[in-house]
Amino acid sequence: MNKIEPPLALLAELSHRCPLRCPYCSNPLKLDAASREMSTQDWLDVIEEAAGMGVLQIHFSGGEPTIRKDLEEMVGRAEDLGVYTNLITSGVLLDRDRLERLAKRGLQHVQLSFQGAGMANGDRIGGFKGGHAKKLKIARTIGEIGLPLTINAVMHRQNMSELESMIEMAVDFGANRLEVAHVQYYGWGLRNRAALLPTRIQLDEATAIVEAARERLKGVMVFDYVVPDYYARRPKSCMGGWGRQFLNITPSGRVMPCHAAETIPNMKFEQTGSRPLLDIWRHSEAFNRFRGTSWMPEPCRSCDRREIDWGGCRCQALALTGDAGNTDPVCEKSPERERILELAHGESAADFPEFEYRSFGESA
Repeated sequence: MNKIEPPLALLAELSHRCPLRCPYCSNPLKLDAASREMSTQDWLDVIEEAAGMGVLQIHFSGGEPTIRKDLEEMVGRAEDLGVYTNLITSGVLLDRDRLERLAKRGLQHVQLSFQGAGMANGDRIGGFKGGHAKKLKIARTIGEIGLPLTINAVMHRQNMSELESMIEMAVDFGANRLEVAHVQYYGWGLRNRAALLPTRIQLDEATAIVEAARERLKGVMVFDYVVPDYYARRPKSCMGGWGRQFLNITPSGRVMPCHAAETIPNMKFEQTGSRPLLDIWRHSEAFNRFRGTSWMPEPCRSCDRREIDWGGCRCQALALTGDAGNTDPVCEKSPERERILELAHGESAADFPEFEYRSFGESA
């Protein structure tokens, strides 16, 4: 195996607690209770270890990371160590005073999610009454304070008609970047796939809208566009490749290659503090299991894209084929490809069921 470079970024999931109940949340079905969350000192130790091993970015996430009263202390420690900080938030627990405190401690960027362009759909999808109004207010406050802002527009079959309005909303906020992210089907998103998966016609219309807006707003706002995997010809390079660029730490301290990796059976994830984080990154069974190319089956092993997409998503291979070691079935070379297209067509064409909202107390 080639030399293992240090990770570029750490996704720090501070808590699974969240006022919203989004039916596409990528958190696991069995959520970590508040009593299992790492302490302030535990997280500060992690931040120091991450900086020491070469991590350049920390993305504070959840659940809802602002539910932690010690967030300012964590941001401040990262700032002291020269690590870029990004807050991934629903925004509903934030106000101007908290934002100003975070900015003063060194927060460098905010990524704010929206479930729709209007109150009715936004509140319904998020499962939180009054949430959309709070988001509108905090988005403007972020701009007034001067923090760079990314709007994360999470798209699916039940809000696709609002895409153009969501783009204009992001422009109105002065957002630097808009991520038009079709739902990815892990965690609660997989459970609610039949209620969320768009038709091919919807996807093509959304793509045309994004491409037109990208041209119209060139130099004004950067677009990231994430399509639903089931319609892609090639798998995405999930997390930049397993164990190559990113590491994820859960609220209770499990160290993982990605946020959905714990769905894979018979894989041991080590805990922070059990040994140095750098050792876990380099030597743990979990990080090495699908790292590089030697694990790959055919047709991945002989594919000229094997060091571009790195075999695609292991969690998706598991969800759709029952084996995390299989070729990602969204790839056009996968023997499962036609079955996935049939599944996508069947689910997206049917009447959608009611959402099963994210909630504590659920289990896989």
